[in-house]
Amino acid sequence: MQGAEFSIRQALDDRKARRANRARRRRRALVQTLAGVFGFAALAAASLFPDQPPPGAGEQPRAQWVNLRIPPPVPQPPEALAAYVDALGRNFQGRAGIAVRSLEGGWTAAHDAEGLYPQQSVSKLWVALSVLDAVDRQVIRLDDPVLVRRQDLSIFHQPIRDFVGPRGFATSVDELLESATTKSDNAANDVLMRLVGGPEAVRAVIAEKELGAIGLADEERYFQTQIAGLEWREQFSFGRTFWRARSAMPQAERRAALEAYLAEPPDGATPVAVVEALERLHRGELLSPESTELLLTHLGASRTGPNRLGGGLAEGWTLAHKTGTGQVMGPLATGYNDVGLLTAPDGATYAVAVMIAETTATIPERQALMQAVTRAVIASHDGLDPAAPPSDDFEFTPYAADQETAELDLRPKLSRR
Repeated sequence: MQGAEFSIRQALDDRKARRANRARRRRRALVQTLAGVFGFAALAAASLFPDQPPPGAGEQPRAQWVNLRIPPPVPQPPEALAAYVDALGRNFQGRAGIAVRSLEGGWTAAHDAEGLYPQQSVSKLWVALSVLDAVDRQVIRLDDPVLVRRQDLSIFHQPIRDFVGPRGFATSVDELLESATTKSDNAANDVLMRLVGGPEAVRAVIAEKELGAIGLADEERYFQTQIAGLEWREQFSFGRTFWRARSAMPQAERRAALEAYLAEPPDGATPVAVVEALERLHRGELLSPESTELLLTHLGASRTGPNRLGGGLAEGWTLAHKTGTGQVMGPLATGYNDVGLLTAPDGATYAVAVMIAETTATIPERQALMQAVTRAVIASHDGLDPAAPPSDDFEFTPYAADQETAELDLRPKLSRR
């Protein structure tokens, strides 16, 4: 009896417990349902009645939108000129980069203008820029005396060599600068580079003035012998010593050295960077007014490569320029360049760069490319078709035969002291 009573009581307790559990679950479900309803209602209310932002909130973004200005479109070159310049580069027998920049119009017509091209003596521009920058900073003076000794001489074209005797040659910064820019004198350029602190100092000026993709190699004497696969020796400054040493090299070694140079020229520059630097030079953004005028005067008096860009000049047009000429191996010519500022009779100016990395074209064919660029710029400026042959009244300024390798006489400009 007692066991039965215990079983009934336990069953009743278990049923009460189950009822209590069901009640708790119902209450919990009700609470969750109400919470969801109230939460949804709160979100709906928030969307219908958003909080007011504090004073000043959102004013900056609004001001930015209000003051937003759409940048002006990039100036485009005349369509006919752009097409013709591109065709000239594409049809040339070799790798050629061309850039023509209008200083007034702000446009650039180009072919492969972003490619890297060996500058050769075009790099003398940046050495001259560094010298005049040092003059502007009063680190050196143009009339500072300089003694050039036989061990200071360079390689290839160096007219100053005729004046350097056993006791050296007394000259000045100004005379060396004139010789390097107007005669492309390698020895004068090397001495100037050392005066401003060497190639690293020139590279620092290029970087400081933000000239872009313009490189600089070492002094000409080290740079040129490296291109040939040789090491510099002082004997290379005299006679035909260098040519004999280069000829005695195994041709495979020399070709490998030349190909390595062309693949990654340490003096490489893009034509577009060169014309933009020339534009800034012309605008007076790189040097003081006095130094700017002096450098432009020297470039205008350049006597090298008259049948390159200058061979296409028309009456009343002028050219301030710097040439560059690399080494030749068999039929392959390298680094054949001319860059400068082309100015019309009405004062409009164009920065022009024609840079040939490598080619088997003859000298007259290379010159013809450069002259065609000059003539195209002139024709476009005058409202004519750049691709059309010159008219009968289109008169070109006469030039003497191009002296590609002749050593220009320096005696009228330099005198012994």
